[in-house]
Amino acid sequence: MSTATLWWVAAGVLIAAELLTGTFYLLMVSTGLAAAGLAAILGAGVIAQLIISALISAGATLAWRTWRSRHPDRQPANSNRDVHLDLGETVHVENWSTDNTATTHYRGAQWQVALAAGHSATSGSQRIVSVEGNRLIVQPA
Repeated sequence: MSTATLWWVAAGVLIAAELLTGTFYLLMVSTGLAAAGLAAILGAGVIAQLIISALISAGATLAWRTWRSRHPDRQPANSNRDVHLDLGETVHVENWSTDNTATTHYRGAQWQVALAAGHSATSGSQRIVSVEGNRLIVQPA
């Protein structure tokens, strides 16, 4: 097997590992391995291939880390509609307890419901604004 083929196989193995683990940084390292494979095809020596692989891997990882630090997640997961498809849906609450919690029937099951801060407990339709564990946080619709 040629050196270029070994680099490409190694890059493919890392891509498969990324798919199994969800570690995005493995894609950055596989980019470096693919660059080394291209260097091998172009006739670079083994030392040059190793240096290219290390530089591209480190550069891509640093670039990704810098980009992520400048673009943090906009919403916490418990109030992000991309994570919880129930956000924005409505539920009907008959009676509230004194601690602003209730139980309601939603999607075929009983759910604990809590009132969002700053809202008064009124019976009727409530809009889901957050999900905390198995508790729906709601506000009047």
